[in-house]
Amino acid sequence: MRHYEVAFILHPDLEETATKEVIEKVQGWIKDSGGTIHKVDFWGRRKLAYEIRKQREGQYIFVYGEFEPSLCAELERNLGLIESVMRFMLTAEESAPAAA
Repeated sequence: MRHYEVAFILHPDLEETATKEVIEKVQGWIKDSGGTIHKVDFWGRRKLAYEIRKQREGQYIFVYGEFEPSLCAELERNLGLIESVMRFMLTAEESAPAAA
């Protein structure tokens, strides 16, 4: 298993409950594949570097975990199908993130 960072930006007008549901879905996909979640970092609503889908802000979420590389393609596919996800990125980490 490798350490990954899953970063995604949600629509800024998404309600708190819907935001939590999306985060729980991503965590569920990782856990269902046998992976583990180390940390979820919710930055909240921030200004975007450039306009995406006519929006100037977005809700930033970072999920740090450990899972098999074969899950990456499925995670990317699933994140692309969620309408409220404006952008996402998976990054392999060199080592485990520092404990908070």
